[in-house]
Amino acid sequence: MNCSNCGHLNDGGKFCVKCGHKLQEEAAVSQTAAASEYQSQFQPQTAYVPQQPNQRVRQAKKVSKSFFSYFTEGIKNPTATAHAAGESQFVNALITVILYALSIPIMLYVGWKLLLIQFVRSMFKLPIISEELAPSDMEDFNTGTDLIKATDINSIIHFNFTDFVFKQGIFIFIGLAVIIGATYVAAKFGKVDVSFKEFFSRFGTFMIIPTALLLIGLVLAFLHVEYFSYFMNFGLLSIFLVVPFTIASFKQNGTNGLDRIYSTLIVYVVITIVLTFIANGLGEEAKTIITRMGNSSELNDLF
Repeated sequence: MNCSNCGHLNDGGKFCVKCGHKLQEEAAVSQTAAASEYQSQFQPQTAYVPQQPNQRVRQAKKVSKSFFSYFTEGIKNPTATAHAAGESQFVNALITVILYALSIPIMLYVGWKLLLIQFVRSMFKLPIISEELAPSDMEDFNTGTDLIKATDINSIIHFNFTDFVFKQGIFIFIGLAVIIGATYVAAKFGKVDVSFKEFFSRFGTFMIIPTALLLIGLVLAFLHVEYFSYFMNFGLLSIFLVVPFTIASFKQNGTNGLDRIYSTLIVYVVITIVLTFIANGLGEEAKTIITRMGNSSELNDLF
């Protein structure tokens, strides 16, 4: 063992035979350093792994980016985008249909007070009623409508958002599925050779503009602008244009199939039936709201 003080080589012992320096402490330090060096050589090193974003978050960002590009292109060039839509656009078309189905009940939930005021105001304008009204009655009505607008009646009559929006949204989505299915069957009778996914993608792409109209109406409803009802009506009626556009966009294989005019008329009958069921469902909800309003002591106290 070499002495750390003078460098002399010693055969053993606790002290250096040349300078008398203690050798035991030097040995302990050397052994500890050697052991540490040995462990560091064979101990596996933990590499730094940068934190990766959640897979679902990345997928959601990818889908939303793809849908935004698809939706904006469908507004700028609806016909070209629809003709180019294949099975790869099925998810984007499905999102469009879901937005269409949900925007209607959300719009009604947010703006039903304005619709009620519009309805009563239109009743006041009827000749039979308006001739019997005094100017003071109309002033009282305007005062009452301002009070209704400023009051959170939803909290008074316990108008549940989830119960109304999701129930009616699912109901409308089922109705749209029936309409799309009927249009697909009519197209098949017209000798159109196309898969359902491709047909659905094209139908959903043609629904971009009606959906955009409903979304504009939804924004106006949140802003309490009464004109939102016009966008809602245009969005609902636009479905009658989507059907012939979709059927006409596909090429018929042969001339023995069902004529496209008759195909469109048949689907129009289905649409009328579906819209009737939807209107009845919304009518039942309206009856429930009116009943709750009549039974609400808090609302009666306002008037």
